[in-house]
Amino acid sequence: MSSAAPSPDSVAFCADLVRSHDFPRYVATLFAPAAERRALLALYAFNVEIVRVRDQVSQPLPGEIRLQWWTDMLAGHVHGSAEGNPVAAELLRAIRDFDLPVEPLSLLADEHQFDLYNDPMPTMAALEGYLAATSSALFMLAARIMGPPSEAVEHLARHAGLAQGIVQVIVNLPRDAAHRQLFLPQQVLASRNCNMEDVFAGRQTPNLHAVLEQLAGEARQHATTASSLLAQVPSSVRPAFLPLSQAQADLKRLARPGRNPFAPQPSSRLRTLWTLWRASRFREFTK
Repeated sequence: MSSAAPSPDSVAFCADLVRSHDFPRYVATLFAPAAERRALLALYAFNVEIVRVRDQVSQPLPGEIRLQWWTDMLAGHVHGSAEGNPVAAELLRAIRDFDLPVEPLSLLADEHQFDLYNDPMPTMAALEGYLAATSSALFMLAARIMGPPSEAVEHLARHAGLAQGIVQVIVNLPRDAAHRQLFLPQQVLASRNCNMEDVFAGRQTPNLHAVLEQLAGEARQHATTASSLLAQVPSSVRPAFLPLSQAQADLKRLARPGRNPFAPQPSSRLRTLWTLWRASRFREFTK
């Protein structure tokens, strides 16, 4: 797979895209060496482009076409236009320079087809499969940029991704409910006698709070496991996992008594900077 040498403008484009749409991951790149940082920004910009498809289309078919373009590009079937796309050009460069596996990138794009439809997430296992192919894969690929692959890194990436992904499901509930889209697993809703229509209507019921607390408990377990595994991977790889610290901070914020799950409560950029900087100083990230 070859690519034209991307211009400095494509590097700046990726940085601006990630800074605007995925600030925690943008901050995490600041702790990586220059060459690795460029590749991380390409990876994260690709993820932003894939995730944004959902909000850029009003019907599923145009969204599927956009996602298919990325999978075709990764398969080497897009000629000419890839070099003209700054994110594609940078991603191809990162794949080449760091020997990134293409299959997880293609699967990440494929998995986000789920976002284009209003089908509910059926089970907890289905949600974990979706997050493993998206959030966990992103951690794994970022770690691959920072250092050699290993079973320990893959194990860490899986738990970090599940923790972060479940947190995002809780955080994104206001937006998802407004679109009548549900990432809360039907299986968990049913076990807590929580009605989907109540969720779509924005009703704060004790049953919904029980569902969210169950999911937060799952996220806390994965985050605790991931934190314990950090010491088992090389220190050079650990900056790839700095976004996990934001998920841990979000979990604490989500646990506040009386929190309205339908009121968006984004973390400020200053607080995000502080959270990741402080995490970068902790022993498990620097030892």
